Amino acid sequence: MPNAAPAPPPAPSSAPPSAVRRAARVLRTSLFLQVLGALLLGLVAGTLWPEFGSAVQILGDGFIRLIKTLIAPLVFCVVVTGITKAGDLRSFGRIGLKALVWFEVATTVALLLGLLAGNLAGPGHGMNVDPSKLDASAVDAETGGEKLPSTAQFILHSLPESAVGAFAENELLQVLVLACLVGAALLHLGHTRVPAVLPAIQQVQDVVFTVVGYIMKLAPLAVFGATAHLVGEYGVGVMATYGKLIGLCYGVALLFLVLLALALKAFTGVSLWRFVRYTREELLLALGTASSEAVMPRMMEKLRRSGCREDSVGLVLPTGYSFNLDGASIYLSIGTLFIAQAVGVDLSLSQQFTVVVVLMLTSKGMAGVPGSAFLALSATAAAVGVIPAGAVALLLGVDRIMDSMRVVTNLLGNCVAVFAVSRWEGALDREAARRVLEGTPDKSSPEEGASPLDPDPASEPEPVSER
Repeated sequence: MPNAAPAPPPAPSSAPPSAVRRAARVLRTSLFLQVLGALLLGLVAGTLWPEFGSAVQILGDGFIRLIKTLIAPLVFCVVVTGITKAGDLRSFGRIGLKALVWFEVATTVALLLGLLAGNLAGPGHGMNVDPSKLDASAVDAETGGEKLPSTAQFILHSLPESAVGAFAENELLQVLVLACLVGAALLHLGHTRVPAVLPAIQQVQDVVFTVVGYIMKLAPLAVFGATAHLVGEYGVGVMATYGKLIGLCYGVALLFLVLLALALKAFTGVSLWRFVRYTREELLLALGTASSEAVMPRMMEKLRRSGCREDSVGLVLPTGYSFNLDGASIYLSIGTLFIAQAVGVDLSLSQQFTVVVVLMLTSKGMAGVPGSAFLALSATAAAVGVIPAGAVALLLGVDRIMDSMRVVTNLLGNCVAVFAVSRWEGALDREAARRVLEGTPDKSSPEEGASPLDPDPASEPEPVSER
């Protein structure tokens, strides 16, 4: 019997290797990798094609506008739900008071740390700038003629003039006041008299979280546009001119975060590093868009899942956006010393004490005011009396570079405040925090399952094994 002809070799499979398919699946489902890739592409595009970088700024601005649309209703729903679930308005008042105490201590430490570093490093020494040659009108153009509110104006502005206006203008403090009033009214009336109101508010909250999940799919485009614009407009030349100042501000911010991590670990047992890993997508998004508001909804959800009670999250985090600007405090204190040193003014100890007092007040009214950093610096220069007002223009070229430092430091500082105040109030579920931050959530609990803001791994089919 003749030998059979050998079988032809199998045709090469046109399907990609399983490793490639797995990598594509990870990239498709990982917001962190998508945002990181968009950040790198934005850096390249802004460096090579500066005009193109300015043209795609609309991507970042549009994304932030969409997120801001949902912040006010989300904060309202979370706060009202938190008050009614707590069942005690006095405990909510205690949370607010404890939050304000924590905010004041944290911002004071940030200011003092910035002044200490500025005195030791002297970032402005040797510049020998003639303030008469600086264009002070450029600062007016940056601020749009706005002024920081006085303490009385700030308090009055926190009270809503119109219920609709508070939401339409996205005034978080006014929305908080309305939410506290509505929550108190629901507690007073009880569930028997208004049985359908609270479930409706909770359903609106779920809808808002779901819409945020849809918008977050656009986050990589937003980071690409914002990064390309920043690099295209300012370039790398600013880094060479202000390298010492930039390095000092970022270094002090890192030291401040280390101190916060130590305080958080000692007070609550929660690891800030684990929390950073858990929220790395949000932090990278805030870094890329230079906006902490862009990630507020996701941060509120993740803080709640990390063991913080809903009333603590709903009150402390939004309030911190106006009262706990740790990164801005570091920048303002170092920036004040920088402009004084650059024009040859040696501030005495009493004058530096005045700087701390003024910045403690002005930093509370900065949120939502265009060019607020320059307004705070101008007010500080006027209070000290020896720093020329026009010298503030020295920071015009570097202010946007500091946005990333300010945003991330402010955001982490507020998250630490939520954990700390929750523990102080006895409202921190440390076991839930341990499970979630260690990556082993309780699968049996619907409260600690997958967040509606996160991609659902179950919706992604597993790669079919190739034969």
